[in-house]
Amino acid sequence: MQTELSKKLGIEYAVFGFTPFPAVAAAISRAGGFGVLGAVRYTAPDDLKRDLDWIEAHVEGRPYGLDVVMPATKVEGVTEADVEAMIPSGHREFVRQTLAKYGVPELPEGEAAGWRITGWMEQVARTQLDVAFDYPIRLLANALGSPPADVVARAHEQNVLVAALAGSARHAVKHQAAGIDIVVAQGYEAGGHTGEIASMVLTPEVVDAVDPLPVLAAGGIGSGRQVAAALALGAQGVWLGSLWLTTTEADLHSPALTRKLLAAGSGDTVRSRALTGKPARQLRTEWTDAWDDPAGPGTLPMPLQGLLVADAVSRIQKHEVDPLLGTPVGQIVGRMTGERAVQDVFDDLTRGFEQAVDRVVRIAGRSGR
Repeated sequence: MQTELSKKLGIEYAVFGFTPFPAVAAAISRAGGFGVLGAVRYTAPDDLKRDLDWIEAHVEGRPYGLDVVMPATKVEGVTEADVEAMIPSGHREFVRQTLAKYGVPELPEGEAAGWRITGWMEQVARTQLDVAFDYPIRLLANALGSPPADVVARAHEQNVLVAALAGSARHAVKHQAAGIDIVVAQGYEAGGHTGEIASMVLTPEVVDAVDPLPVLAAGGIGSGRQVAAALALGAQGVWLGSLWLTTTEADLHSPALTRKLLAAGSGDTVRSRALTGKPARQLRTEWTDAWDDPAGPGTLPMPLQGLLVADAVSRIQKHEVDPLLGTPVGQIVGRMTGERAVQDVFDDLTRGFEQAVDRVVRIAGRSGR
């Protein structure tokens, strides 16, 4: 599982693991992969600093990176309050009625929503970068296209590679023109925000479109066989996110959600705008069904939808209201049938990869005779 990119970064396996949990990111790097900490939830710089300090103390000198969410288009002078004021009253009433229908309690007095869209605002992402660049991160990834040109330049000045996610070859070419070092080709099967092209089609299209830039394959990958397939398609590694949600190092704070993930099949996700206003693959729940129902008001565009549902999502998660409880996750959830340590996941990936490569070599050998 060695490629030119993995050798450049000094990692044993060309497996890049995105996760919101510092313990998972550190464990991925210790296991020989490349842990990438998702920064979107860190609206307070001191919180990010605390967790990067923790990673530094537990990564055993292995490389790691950071994933931020910086919008491709910046809107000057618009505050969160301005955006809040744009939310129609009818949508607020729909949220109220839906929560009341399922008896979702309020948050305890004085407790704020744990998830806010503020982490998607450029000024917040820039404060995250001010913290992160004080640490020896080796990779900066952006989930909403290419970062601003000055951010790319700043990363390169500090010898930090820049990656950006793409759902089409057209997006990938734009990343290449913006000076991005690595393109993550994220297929339709992936969790979170994702496009409409499946990984088997998307990966070779992006590889061909941006050659010689290295490409990471993402979406629907959770076994060594699939890693081997991604490398056979021309990728220089894989980008895995959903697979880590049920690892023992993950901290979902919700036994009910963990149970739902372990019980879900690959057909139990839906690509819905219910969470942020952009299509994002997540567990299908009665919450996503309500928003996708033609009889409802429909979702709002980003960032309005995220602000609208932030308190509701926190209440659902806090009180583990099972019919509404969900999370972004990819179709690979069907393979996530038991809690395992990150190292055990890597052992399975490497074993399956070796078996797949041996099988292909045997087939090639027979055809050669």
